[in-house]
Amino acid sequence: MTSPPDLVCVSPIDGREYARRPCATPEETASALAAARAAQREWSRAPLPARCEALLRFLEAMRGLNGEIAPELAWQMGRPVRYGGEFRSFEERLRAIVGQAESALEPQAVARADGIDRRVAREPVGLVLVIAPWNYPYLTAINTIAPALLAGNAVILKHAAQTILVGERFAQAFREAGLPDGLFAHLPMSHEQVAVLLAERAFDHVSFTGSVEGGRAVERAAAGTFASLTLELGGKDPAYVRADADLRAAVETLVDGAFFNSGQCCCGIERIYVQREAYGPFVEAFAALTRTYVLGDPLDPETTLGPVANLRQAALVRGHVAEALAKGARPLIAAGEFAADAPGTAYVMPQVLVGVDHDMALMTEETFGPVVGIMPVEGDDEAVALMNRSRYGLTASIWTGDADAAARLGSAVETGTVFMNRCDYVDPFLPWSGVKDTGRGASLGAYGFAAVTRPKAYHLRRTPA
Repeated sequence: MTSPPDLVCVSPIDGREYARRPCATPEETASALAAARAAQREWSRAPLPARCEALLRFLEAMRGLNGEIAPELAWQMGRPVRYGGEFRSFEERLRAIVGQAESALEPQAVARADGIDRRVAREPVGLVLVIAPWNYPYLTAINTIAPALLAGNAVILKHAAQTILVGERFAQAFREAGLPDGLFAHLPMSHEQVAVLLAERAFDHVSFTGSVEGGRAVERAAAGTFASLTLELGGKDPAYVRADADLRAAVETLVDGAFFNSGQCCCGIERIYVQREAYGPFVEAFAALTRTYVLGDPLDPETTLGPVANLRQAALVRGHVAEALAKGARPLIAAGEFAADAPGTAYVMPQVLVGVDHDMALMTEETFGPVVGIMPVEGDDEAVALMNRSRYGLTASIWTGDADAAARLGSAVETGTVFMNRCDYVDPFLPWSGVKDTGRGASLGAYGFAAVTRPKAYHLRRTPA
């Protein structure tokens, strides 16, 4: 059997190879899996406070590495260094997960009657595989790694080739935190290697974040093994701006929601529907704010918009824009307004398109780049119908001064999360899930702990004295 090719990160900054790692050998993989199983048996017996303390030591170790991590992220996937990596959100999320562990894992009394004590405990599933993406390489990974370890599992991380150094940073921080040997491992692996391991039932739970086709491949590989799966896949997240919304706040937040991280956010805003009375002022202000971005080298602290992660993604974004323009869409950002934008590079300028409709891929298929389409609508019914006209459903953002209307509209939108006057945010206290082609299962909140544990029932009948 031939060895799989090396995993290579080509930097979007200059198109040159930034990092290369060989895939794990069969011997290395077998050793890591055996060590994880052995370590998990001991770790599951450790008291929860000790597990929590270990995760907080890991957090401090990550804090110490962040000065190196931020420029590494810029080189690997293009995020500007001015944003300081992901540590602020990473810390918020990890502390929230640790803080919820006790209540999420506490045995639940069901009923006490007829001398019978009934309760349900949460037991670790065993060995968890986390397949993490490149767009938020620390945040998406910690969503499952933290609750899995806190619940008493062992974890194997398979990170994207584009951000291969992230897996090494996780491993380094866990070592510095004194985590038991073998309990966490980062294994560089090809898709084919992962598929073989899934088919062999090497893991008890798999968490995958990535494309719809990638999710289908995971499902196919794991079929018949009865391993549980959490799949966060594609998105085409909409926003609806009602006429009673605070337009200034809506514009500021939705521009950021569309263009932060060069639009490469799972819950980034990709399409906006605006009630006709507010459409003109909204579009004008939205385009004006978009023009203030600085597209350029992400290592420059003045840069606010870096390149997309790779040339393949850049071609997809440009293709969606070109198709929309050919079908009659109108660009609000003129060619040449962003000098760094250039065909054949990963530097893609932000674009706002009007005159769009649902015959365009830009409004129906995941673009995952710095472009957004804006459509006028007559009212709530049309907005809901258009928001639901998608094969995806991760989040939906509703902008209004009427909370009752937001709740009513939210109940009609086919989505995993409803925001009112907010967008592009992952709340660590709520389940993160989607509908339709966005995937299955949930992470975060108590649901994140449920995904990496199994219920164990206790039916304890007391004998009469």
